[in-house]
Amino acid sequence: MNVTEAVQSRRSVRAFLDEPVDRAVLERVLTTAQRSPSGGNTQPWNAQIITGEPMQALFQSVSDVLGRGKDAWSPEYDIYPKDLDGAYEERRRGVGEDLYTALDIARDNKAGRLMWFANNFRAFGAPVMMLIHTPKYMGPPQWSDIGMWLQTIMLLLREEGLDSCAQEAWAMYSKQIRAAVPIPDDHIFFCGMGIGYRDPDAPVNQFDVARAELGEAISWHGFN
Repeated sequence: MNVTEAVQSRRSVRAFLDEPVDRAVLERVLTTAQRSPSGGNTQPWNAQIITGEPMQALFQSVSDVLGRGKDAWSPEYDIYPKDLDGAYEERRRGVGEDLYTALDIARDNKAGRLMWFANNFRAFGAPVMMLIHTPKYMGPPQWSDIGMWLQTIMLLLREEGLDSCAQEAWAMYSKQIRAAVPIPDDHIFFCGMGIGYRDPDAPVNQFDVARAELGEAISWHGFN
């Protein structure tokens, strides 16, 4: 698989097969991903990787408080800007509606949508989770570095025949995550990422995820 194939085949997978992932494969991916760029070579990324009983215990701890809704949330940062609008907000809402359409869950089926939303906190059936964190004093440039590291990991996973789903939604339950894994008090929890083998037959893994045309994001200067 070349880089283009990895990029084109990568997606946020939301239905995984019940198939374990070899630790040696993950170590190979993560060792290679250490070559990811970072400003000043700071390499500000840190992660806890869980599977099996520790992961199931985390899922249960979140399940125990899901019914409390927002009263149980403990985010350490805003997942989306409070004033997100225009094309950015349209894209966010659009992909959500496309997802629910693929699942045949109508807009007025609030119970069905809530039940599906709860799948976030079972990592959509992924057998492995990464929980990513960084020192609290790190700024936007270092968070950008972490994003480049995560993208590198996701593409290397594709090379290994694996898939992933980066989930900022886990930030809402940082209290439960900190109880499950030893994230230092002076670190901020960023996101979770499910890792495993995609279920190719699941409709949620098949719908087209719209992307903006190049002209919406890029301007050219000085070219013929």
